[in-house]
Amino acid sequence: MHVRDAVASRFSCRAFLPTPVPFATVRDILDRAARAPSGGNLQPWRVHALAGAPLEDLKARVRPHASTNPRGEGAEYRIYPAPLKEPYGGRRHEAGALLYRAIGVAREDRPARYRQYARNFEFFDAPVGLFFSIDRTMGPPQWSDLGMFVQTVMLLARGEGLRTCGIEAWTHWHRTVSAHLDLPNEQMLFCGMALGHADPAAAINQWRTRRAGVDSFAVFGGFPDASP
Repeated sequence: MHVRDAVASRFSCRAFLPTPVPFATVRDILDRAARAPSGGNLQPWRVHALAGAPLEDLKARVRPHASTNPRGEGAEYRIYPAPLKEPYGGRRHEAGALLYRAIGVAREDRPARYRQYARNFEFFDAPVGLFFSIDRTMGPPQWSDLGMFVQTVMLLARGEGLRTCGIEAWTHWHRTVSAHLDLPNEQMLFCGMALGHADPAAAINQWRTRRAGVDSFAVFGGFPDASP
């Protein structure tokens, strides 16, 4: 798969088939992703890959509480700024509206919305759950490096015919996850990621967010072949 196709076809998959992903495939994806850029070659990422019993045990710890307590143990970092100014707030609202419309959940149906949000903590039934963490002494540049690593994992997964969904919501259960993974205190959980084969029949996988055109976020100068 060409990298252009991997980028164009990537989306946040929220319904997976139970088809297992071989250990060798997961290991190879993570090994190749280590070529992601990082300032000073710090490679500040750390990954835990779970499948089978370890993954099910973790989900079982969170499951009794997730559908009624979406904020869990309290996030260790703020996922979105507050207030979220425009155009960012509008984009987030539109994405949420599209998601819930796809599965027939009304905005005022809070219990149903909470149940869907709790699906994050089931990894949307994906057979593999990844957790990404970073040393607490790292700053914004290294968090950027971690983000590039996460994106590289997603694109390499597409090359294997797999789908992913990054799940920052796992920060709401950072204490439980850290204990389950035996993370040292100096490591901070960033996010989870579901990895597996998409369920092509699931309604929640049929919608897509819009992207702003390049002229809305990029400024070009000095190109002699550019149109006036």
